[in-house]
Amino acid sequence: MHLTKLQKWLWTMVAIALVGSLGFAAWIKYWPTGNIYISRMVGETEVIQPRFQLTSHTGGKVSDATWRGKWQMVFFGFTNCPDVCPTTLAEMAMVMEGLGKDAEKVKPLFISIDPARDRVADMAEYVAAFHPAITGLTGTDTEIATVAKNFRVYYAKGEPIDASDNYNMAHTSVIYLISPEGQFVRVFSFGTRAKDILKDIQQRL
Repeated sequence: MHLTKLQKWLWTMVAIALVGSLGFAAWIKYWPTGNIYISRMVGETEVIQPRFQLTSHTGGKVSDATWRGKWQMVFFGFTNCPDVCPTTLAEMAMVMEGLGKDAEKVKPLFISIDPARDRVADMAEYVAAFHPAITGLTGTDTEIATVAKNFRVYYAKGEPIDASDNYNMAHTSVIYLISPEGQFVRVFSFGTRAKDILKDIQQRL
């Protein structure tokens, strides 16, 4: 398989992140914003409303109803993310591969929390580096703020990290599992192994 430069870079970042996964997982567990925020909400299914109206990486308008009837894995992140996002999307890709013929019953979604930089074309190139089943979603600032509120997702723009005003985004780093009926079921915390996510989903199919 021919890998693009983006794919080679992303999978290199994934490898580096996985090598340091134990230390990084310990750090993310005590991250003083995003994960504390989500930890207060997990289990309170009535306050997590997995509803959205966004634009897919192919340019079409979609909503949570678009994939009704499928199990959905939903992850929030951004294409300039150095570690958490590529690692998580790689895990989602491995889950899809492991599902085999049952993969058609599951839809992985990657929702940007950085719409200023994550335009449709950027999302298309990014998700293609991981798995063809993954759909990237973006939108206006207002649309992203609305879906983040619905999912109880924390995100915040960081300070510039270099002279070009490049910046990182702090954000909730979990995978949401949504039922075919469109109801929140559970989250998989960052660092959950693909085989464990796969096992959980297979038991529900």
